[in-house]
Amino acid sequence: MQAAPLLLCFLTLSLTTLLTATPYPLKPNTSDLEFRGSKKFEGSSTFVHMRYHMGPVLTATITVHTIWYGPWQKSQKKIIREFIGSISALNAKQPSVAGWWETVKLYNDQTGANVTGEVRFGQEKNDRFYSHGKSLTRLSIQSVIKSAVTARTNPLPVNPQNGLYLVLTSDDVYVQDFCGQVCGFHYFTFPSIVGYTLPYAWVGNSAKFCPGICAYPFAVPEYMVGVQPLKSPNGDVGVDGMISVIGHEMAELATNPLVNAWYAGEDPVAPVEIGDLCEGIYGSGGGGSYMGQVLEGKDGATYNMNGIRRRYLVQWVWNHIVSYCTGPNALDQ
Repeated sequence: MQAAPLLLCFLTLSLTTLLTATPYPLKPNTSDLEFRGSKKFEGSSTFVHMRYHMGPVLTATITVHTIWYGPWQKSQKKIIREFIGSISALNAKQPSVAGWWETVKLYNDQTGANVTGEVRFGQEKNDRFYSHGKSLTRLSIQSVIKSAVTARTNPLPVNPQNGLYLVLTSDDVYVQDFCGQVCGFHYFTFPSIVGYTLPYAWVGNSAKFCPGICAYPFAVPEYMVGVQPLKSPNGDVGVDGMISVIGHEMAELATNPLVNAWYAGEDPVAPVEIGDLCEGIYGSGGGGSYMGQVLEGKDGATYNMNGIRRRYLVQWVWNHIVSYCTGPNALDQ
């Protein structure tokens, strides 16, 4: 995943974690009952050197404070809330979201403390009337957060130690570089804008602007003539596409919240993080132009992990212990 520079001259360091805009061709799914074929970890490389740069990781219970920017349906919010809640749901059916987060938990700080497995849904703020307009820049995302934490009524709590601020824009809101370069990104807020340093992520609903890019494989680009999209597990192409981006950004925020912890490469302006290394890999056998073996439900929906009550399709993340992309533990049992 490449880093895109912010254009304002007073910023000397810019990191945004960007989801690829390149869709991946499809291959047949497996059944609900089993995974066939290769069981090896995917995306292995001896050339990747994921290194720790002495910064903090999120070791205490992560509280996800969400800003719903623009109009959102109750059903859409429920899909996303339940995904976040599923990260700590150890009793979910395998392969599970919690099993996928086990790879994220392998990352530790200089004291030896690992990323927490406790992730909870915190307070929410609705900004349904577009307080900063329908076209946002990267920096105006931070202004949206400022409005939420300084609101006169029901402000979001300020939690710089273990808060994670998630800005989700509705399908009629355009954000700088959306679709052309990014589907989501993460960084931290500047005290000069927000008043605090808070790790945050933005993810947009691409259902109207570019579902074939950011909601792939539940939608396909026009140039992929003859390729049929896969059925989304929760019946909402835009939101089901967002789930993998949210997972990607949360995993990177947990392991590199202030851009000085875990990443590959020597340049913090353009680091390669644990989600970047596994873009397009969703299952065993994945890599190159193949997303890997995924599951197909009896209803025909495609997914690769189970939440508390729902199914999701989420990309795998980089495991620095074995130098591979790994997913839910159950995939390799």
